[in-house]
Order: sequence, then C-alpha cells, then structure tokens
Amino acid sequence: MTEAPLSPAPTTVRLLSLARRGNRSALERLLEREMPGLLRFARGRLPGWARALGDTADIVQETLIGAVRNLDRFDARRRGALGAYLRTAVVNRVRDHVRRAARRPPVDEIGDEMASREPGPDSLFADAELRGRYQAALAELPAPEQQAVVARVEMGYSYEQIALALGKPSSDSARMVVARALAKLAKAMGDGA
Repeated sequence: MTEAPLSPAPTTVRLLSLARRGNRSALERLLEREMPGLLRFARGRLPGWARALGDTADIVQETLIGAVRNLDRFDARRRGALGAYLRTAVVNRVRDHVRRAARRPPVDEIGDEMASREPGPDSLFADAELRGRYQAALAELPAPEQQAVVARVEMGYSYEQIALALGKPSSDSARMVVARALAKLAKAMGDGA
C-alpha cells in the first residue's frame, strides 16, 4: 500500500484515521507523539517492590501494544481522548503488575547491615550517561526552549514564573513552550540512545 505523505503537524484524529487504514508512518508518528507524555505519566506509579515483573518503560510499551491492537475499536470523540485512554490503560496495567507482584512469595532481602549505602558502578555509569544525553539534547534546543526546560525541570519554576522570565503573555503559553521543549528534548535523548 502506498502511503500518502503526512502534513507537518497532522491532528491525532487524522493520524488515527490513517493508522486504522494501515498507514504505518501515521501509526509510528502517533506513538512517537504519545510516548514521552505517557512515560512521564507512568514514572513513579509502579511501587519498587513490584518492579521485578517490569519497569515503567515496559508498562508503557505493553500499553501501547495493547492500544495498537484495539485501535479499530477506539473512538476519539474529544480532544485529548487518546491520551486519556492511554493514561487509564497505564493505570490499569500498573494495577495488574501490583496484583501479580503481591501474589509472588516475598524475596529474602539483604539486611541493612550488609547492604552498601554507596551506589554501584552500574548506576553511577547510567546516571552519568543519562546526564550526558540530557546535556547534549538540551544543547540542541533553541535558547528560549533551553531556558524553559532549565527553569521548569532544574529550577522547579512554576508556569507563571516561566511566563515572566520568558516574556510570555500567560502561564498557559509558558506551559505550551515547556511541553514542546520537553517533547523535543525527549525525542533527542531517545535518538541518542
């Protein structure tokens, strides 16, 4: 099947329609668009004691696979419906993981007196690698987007404070700048992985 080229910013409804008709690039674009927000939403929702069955990225991936399987049955009647559907699916998948983990017999833990308080070399390496990818991806963003990300992520500024700092007319416009910048940042960090 020949795929029609996609416009620069097709709507979610348009991408859904094309994906249902077998347009693979529309499906990929749709998933690419939803993935960063879904990862942020899912982060921290799975308790540490239940992580043996999978981590946050696994849950998001399983959710997206399930969503693709049920794409023909999904009806996007309002703006944000797909995101809401996917967030609900993530919450349900987390609950399933927690239930399964609760049924497993407990694992003998290493006592506090034997466990090292220092991070292991693998976690130090992973942290340094992640920081490096973050810094490289941040450097690729235009200066106003860099400022928005640093203000929100590193300094914890509110959207009102970011609007003032960037000269934006409202906190909503600052929120949009931050959201777009974080999406670009996540894509750049993913491309570098």
